[in-house]
Amino acid sequence: MCEEKKKVCIVVLGDIGRSPRMQYHALSLGEKGHKVDILGYGETGPMDAIKEAPSIYYHYLAPMPHIPIKLVNYAFKTIFQALNLLFLLCSIRTPHVLMVQNPPAIPSLFVCWLFCKIVRAKLVIDWHNYAHTIMALSLPKGHILVKITKKCEAYIGAQADYNFCVTNEMRKDLANNWNIKAVTLYDKPPAMFKPISLKEKHEFLMKMSQMYDAFLGDGGSTILTKEEHGNVELKPKRPAFIVSSTSWTEDEDFSILFKALQDYEDQHTNENPRNLPTLICAITGKGHLKEYYCTKIHEQNWRHVTVITPWLEASDYPLMLASADLGICLHTSSSGLDLPMKVVDMFGCCLPVLAYDFNCLYELVEDGKNSYTFKSSEELSGKLLNWFENFPNNDEQKLIETQFKNELSSFQTLRWSENWNKTAYSVFQ
Repeated sequence: MCEEKKKVCIVVLGDIGRSPRMQYHALSLGEKGHKVDILGYGETGPMDAIKEAPSIYYHYLAPMPHIPIKLVNYAFKTIFQALNLLFLLCSIRTPHVLMVQNPPAIPSLFVCWLFCKIVRAKLVIDWHNYAHTIMALSLPKGHILVKITKKCEAYIGAQADYNFCVTNEMRKDLANNWNIKAVTLYDKPPAMFKPISLKEKHEFLMKMSQMYDAFLGDGGSTILTKEEHGNVELKPKRPAFIVSSTSWTEDEDFSILFKALQDYEDQHTNENPRNLPTLICAITGKGHLKEYYCTKIHEQNWRHVTVITPWLEASDYPLMLASADLGICLHTSSSGLDLPMKVVDMFGCCLPVLAYDFNCLYELVEDGKNSYTFKSSEELSGKLLNWFENFPNNDEQKLIETQFKNELSSFQTLRWSENWNKTAYSVFQ
């Protein structure tokens, strides 16, 4: 008997292109032959696989006009988004199932719950974090908007037909505090996040060297690789290459990495007793603090640390991770209950990470087993210096790196598609 194909609506009250997990949901559903409509903002276009999928359609919400008075702007934004979202929901195919990303909670949770009641669709909430804890970062303790948002999350979450969440700690918290039963659907890397060959690395770095002088080598080579008679090799004396992805917002404290890079520069300048290589640091992402920190970096006039801030095509991001020597993650989590997807992507590429430690990070990063964690700029600095001491000829460090990569190879055996089929697909059948 053939399975009935469903119409599924996925709501992202944010930029579709910067919501990879929701795009992965859409692709998994599309691969099963279900009709999928994605609603969200179009600041960044969706990944190519979404554009090419015959059964996936995406619809953009109208950009939000800005009002300079903060409270008035918030009230207007809420009403504007609610009406805009409701209009789009009424203009697409009536779904059997509607899945909404949380956060943000307001107005998306209420609008989606109300719409599902009217059209008798199943409501699924995918909990990435808590909206009220994010709001609490920028509002006074006990603010009325934080309280309203928390009550909204608790009430609508309990009304949903199904709930997914990203960690077991979040699943327990939802059950204990709000009596919400959720299923843990861990983020797993899709197939495009994978280790690459030296030849692929060289080709990618050649492409990057056309845009960023930091990667440009002599005689048609890159600063990290060279090709002779068709054979690609890593240069024996080369810079170290680290990569970080940040949202350039208050919940990812970039000053921690900034201080660690300053320490690295200072160690290199002071006669370089640890035989450190020069360092290339690529930081991807968008956010309102980016310009501030880019100006601050430029003012330092570092000679041994080069920072670039590329905005990469979706197809180039996995290649950037797979080409790096080490990843850095500054994600701290407003609730302490979610996990950084950027580390999942890095692990998919077999890239060890230095990750900021918080409550449930242990569900992904095991300190000293598959990567290292840190809790301050001093700890990050120390581990960064140790990692690259006598690079690339530190045999002790090579053993640690090999151990980490062996662990990460095991992590790669379960990818998004297999995990989604096993954990999530039954909800949509």
